[in-house]
Amino acid sequence: MSHTTSPAATWHPSVRHRHVSGTARPYSGMGSRLEGGTQVPPLSFISGGQPAPQNGAAAFSPSQGKDRVRTTTDTTERDMFEHEREARRAHPGLVLAGVDEAGRGPLAGPVVAAAVILPENGFDLPVTDSKALSATEREELAAALRTAPGVMIAIAVRDAARIDEVNILQATHEAMREAAAALPVPPGLVLIDGLPVRPFPFPIHAIVKGDASSASIAAASIIAKTHRDYLMCAYDRDYPGYGFAQHKGYGTAQHLQALRELGPCPLHRRSFAPVRDVLLAPTQPCLPGWQG
Repeated sequence: MSHTTSPAATWHPSVRHRHVSGTARPYSGMGSRLEGGTQVPPLSFISGGQPAPQNGAAAFSPSQGKDRVRTTTDTTERDMFEHEREARRAHPGLVLAGVDEAGRGPLAGPVVAAAVILPENGFDLPVTDSKALSATEREELAAALRTAPGVMIAIAVRDAARIDEVNILQATHEAMREAAAALPVPPGLVLIDGLPVRPFPFPIHAIVKGDASSASIAAASIIAKTHRDYLMCAYDRDYPGYGFAQHKGYGTAQHLQALRELGPCPLHRRSFAPVRDVLLAPTQPCLPGWQG
């Protein structure tokens, strides 16, 4: 099934795309299609048509490695690049990535994680927490990130079936690890929004509300959110009647009413209480081929 690309996920033709192969499950990992045959854009690339560097430059030494995790909670009066500058002052030449996710709370659809490496010099896009931006602003910044020279991006997806299998927290952590590992250049340090993720393939620095205080995390939040919005708009055509293009799978009144009337579709997270309640209802509707 073919779909047109929404503005939220326009992939500029000048960008050199790099598909990533991995060990992910079908549909839930780094593959090219998800539920319903929806086509997914390439998931790892370097913006601006730049070739990938051959080496990851500086990284933390083993003595400063993966077990030394710091969590920063005081993000007041910080500019968006202070975390990045602080890390690079201590480790010149450090390759630094930001990781964030979108879609932990919805009743339907995947959780998406993005990893982004911003160039150390010459980056001036006004990135900030994706939740503080309008949809148009997010789309414009995502398009700019995808075409800005030197920006590296990777995306990982976990679908509803995987979320139900391992729970939303573990599925989110899987996607975050996979996105970071799929970057064209291995980072020496990964800034993560929220609490630490363990295990992780690289040293991490977890920052509570990091999407509002770190440019790298904010960029990842914008990419993850716009990519997930693109998927949900595409799924709206695969599964009409639920309003996925409008609410993106969140538990709005419109969505809950459609869920009661139509029953769950394959995108719904059956381990989430509102969906489970519908499944357990004695008058549960059944759309052919959608439940089992």
